[in-house]
Amino acid sequence: MGMPKSLKLEALLEQLTRIRNDPDAVGLEETIAQLRSILQSRYAIAVAQAAKLVGKLELFSLQPDLVAAFDRGLVKPVETDPNCHAKAAIADALYRLSASQADLFLQGIHHIQREPVWGGQVDTAAKLRGICAMGLVRMNYPDVLTELADLLADPEAPARIAAARAIAYSENDQGVPLLRLRLLAGDEPTVLSECVAALLKLAPQKSLALALRFLQADEMQTQELVALALGESRLPEALEGLTAWWQKQADPELRQTGLLAIAMLRTEAALDFLIGLIANGRLLDAQNAIAALQIYRQDPVLWQRVQAAAAQRLDASGLKLED
Repeated sequence: MGMPKSLKLEALLEQLTRIRNDPDAVGLEETIAQLRSILQSRYAIAVAQAAKLVGKLELFSLQPDLVAAFDRGLVKPVETDPNCHAKAAIADALYRLSASQADLFLQGIHHIQREPVWGGQVDTAAKLRGICAMGLVRMNYPDVLTELADLLADPEAPARIAAARAIAYSENDQGVPLLRLRLLAGDEPTVLSECVAALLKLAPQKSLALALRFLQADEMQTQELVALALGESRLPEALEGLTAWWQKQADPELRQTGLLAIAMLRTEAALDFLIGLIANGRLLDAQNAIAALQIYRQDPVLWQRVQAAAAQRLDASGLKLED
């Protein structure tokens, strides 16, 4: 009799743990042989973990084995690769190996895997579609923007987010109209903020006015995430819009987020604004400014400025400077 399924899988997972903990223990050739064998197994969990190790260890010789395992995961996929974990891990490994696997990435970006859940079905392949989008960008696939345009209209929000990131990663300004259209057509806050972030990477000056418009969105989460995207952009020109928006806010959480976004700009003008609040602003605003500047806690010169500004206040004892 063969080994029971649960024990067989357990043995494979133990083998993977040994490789992960000490990939050099048995030598490169034996490591490759073991991972090749696991990639050929019918256990999607083990295949997924093996694929991650192939990517991490940069084992280029195992590319054909990754492709073969991916193809097997497309046959009765709900049974052979539930939740799409193996195919996603394989696509990610190939992306990390800078593989030019156009056919596989195209299959992945179009793959939909509906699986039964309580009360209906769910598509588990959104993450896979996003990874394959990055793979197509990295290999400079000629028609990648068409694929990304389609993905930007995907029914699943994580896939649309991945499309926006892939367009930014492409550094192709022909993606700008696609992102603007997605923004203006409306979407969930997480998707809108990702499109704003991508636009600010691809065409910062042209996109700033549109990004600032979304600080006036009806949904509080959209305002919050767009403010942080503006902060991450480090665009000096974003400071005026962020401070104007912050000054109009009544909601305590949005006011906190606004000051953090201003700190994230990492410009002298932004820092001067926050230091000024610590010295002369309302006590709560001063405290929030100190909290926002915690991202510079390891900068002794700046932190001395923070402490000096706080010390000027008559109510300095009400401020908390330490974590």
